[in-house]
Amino acid sequence: MAAAPASSASAAGNREAFRVAVTNTLERRLFYVPSFKIYGGVAGLYDYGPPGCAVKANVLAFWRQHFVLEEGMLEVDCPCVTPEVVLKASGHVDKFTDLMVKDEKTGTCYRADHLLKDFCKDKLEKDNTLPPEKTAEFNHVLAVLDDLSAEQLGAKIKEYGIVAPDTKNPLSDPYPFNLMFQTSIGPSGLSPGYMRPETAQGIFVNFKDLYYYNGNKLPFAAAQIGQAFRNEISPRQGLLRVREFTLAEIEHFVDPEDKSHPKFRDVSDLEFLMFPREQQLTGKSAMKLNIGQAVSEGTVNNETLGYFIGRVYLFLTQLGIDKDRLRFRQHLPNEMAHYAADCWDAEIECSFGWIECVGIADRSAYDLRAHSDKSGVALEAHEKFAEPREVEKLVITPSKKELGLAFKGNQRMVLEALEAMSETEALNMKSALESKGEVEFKVCTLGKDVTIKKSMVSINMEKKKEHQRKFTPSVIEPSFGIGRIIYCLFEHCFYQRPGKAEDEQLNVFGFPPLVAPIKCTVFPLVKIEKFEVVAKKISKALTAAGISHIIDMTGNTIGKRYARTDEIGVPLAITVDNTTSVTVRDRDSKDQIRVEVDEVASVVKEVTDGQSTWADIMWRYPAHTASAAEEEEASET
Repeated sequence: MAAAPASSASAAGNREAFRVAVTNTLERRLFYVPSFKIYGGVAGLYDYGPPGCAVKANVLAFWRQHFVLEEGMLEVDCPCVTPEVVLKASGHVDKFTDLMVKDEKTGTCYRADHLLKDFCKDKLEKDNTLPPEKTAEFNHVLAVLDDLSAEQLGAKIKEYGIVAPDTKNPLSDPYPFNLMFQTSIGPSGLSPGYMRPETAQGIFVNFKDLYYYNGNKLPFAAAQIGQAFRNEISPRQGLLRVREFTLAEIEHFVDPEDKSHPKFRDVSDLEFLMFPREQQLTGKSAMKLNIGQAVSEGTVNNETLGYFIGRVYLFLTQLGIDKDRLRFRQHLPNEMAHYAADCWDAEIECSFGWIECVGIADRSAYDLRAHSDKSGVALEAHEKFAEPREVEKLVITPSKKELGLAFKGNQRMVLEALEAMSETEALNMKSALESKGEVEFKVCTLGKDVTIKKSMVSINMEKKKEHQRKFTPSVIEPSFGIGRIIYCLFEHCFYQRPGKAEDEQLNVFGFPPLVAPIKCTVFPLVKIEKFEVVAKKISKALTAAGISHIIDMTGNTIGKRYARTDEIGVPLAITVDNTTSVTVRDRDSKDQIRVEVDEVASVVKEVTDGQSTWADIMWRYPAHTASAAEEEEASET
């Protein structure tokens, strides 16, 4: 009997210690803090402080550049408050739920799948006596967790004897809980609404106007950045599971008969970790795949979906996400919505495990059809033919007179139901009417079956000449959880290095200049007027160049000032130790160069804009070696 590796518990402990170091630094340096902290806070709500706001703004600016500008997308900004009818049409009112269990004595609520996940992970990480079959079983449960029904979840919770974490009381059976925040629009209370759980519906309901704005041409994409709200059952894991968060979503509208992409070749040679459903269901691991090959072999459904998977990979890795801790996981069959053609999640590994940060889905034509049916407004596109085409079309012609005589006040609802029949339904009705003379027909709006006679409707296939084809576009949707991406970025960029004192560790965020909250700092080496004058001159030049920076004239030792700015991820530090030239220090290597005062702003801009690397700059400028006194001072913290 083989036991689980003894290192699994220590690995979990190391992850916990690392997470504590990261989150303590983030909160102490005001990247983010719990909202309403002086009143005890509210679970799942956080405030971004100055450096956190700057990182978030930089991530969103790069998202706009990488997607909206690069792809010529149409950006919109829609309200957070959404009428109930919109979310009824989209399915959120009826189906936007998580499975919940309650402590049977205290009434405390928990997410059922989280309790099962925590139990399995705890066993795998801490129980060194697990037999191989149990290890395999727990790993399988984790792999198919999102696929389990309420009954299956409840059975597993009972089988494993899982109880309420806080009280050890028994738990109720799982049941669905709707995650939307309900509200009322206007003072009367007669117009129900919800805080939107996603930004996408605002784009779908505006499709007709956006299509017209785009010159009635497909494909095109619309994008939106905004707040979304989900009334999480038991928020936890900091920024990873919150009740209000920022989404950046793209809806790429495409002809369902042609999902090729003209720029697919730009990403087709990329190779990265992918986790197809076959690998998951057989207990195998993610593997490196070429995205071009994955599309050609049908692992990824189509070129447009594959193109966006590739673009998402480039976006995340350029932000600073470690490519070896990024994978694209395909949804399992029962995890996917019935209407979806294919779905992949960009998952990033952090101390909490693999976290879904971006969803990339081919949602087919479901959303536009749902809103067309509910609103009565055709959300369609059209393709004009160079020459008219002869096609055979189904023509349903209800007899208003006969329907009026038979159904009186219900005539309109029966007529609309007949006209809305699919081709299969209509042809089956035609066959039944010809053989029997009448047929039972369900009218959903009446909630009952009615008898349709042959005289009430004419159903024929007729040949017609068409000058254009009308169709409902498919939608490819990449959806980005910005808070989750930022938290994983924090972890991936965080490291510690030895300080001067024994066992002392200094915290560093190694952000790429692209996302760093502050691009550089300016320090007079000592607090004397001539150095302060030069520092102010450099600060003015940096401001004119659009470079965010801090000027610190506090008189603290240079070592303390370096350590404080390393801890918030500032890439470069300018030390004023001369009136004609200054030193520029790189955060990660701690190497320094000497640059003329009049050149320093342009050098910093080169590095922070990504035009040159620090290595490029090192070739062009003389290295600066700190004096013994500076070395001693720079190592102080």
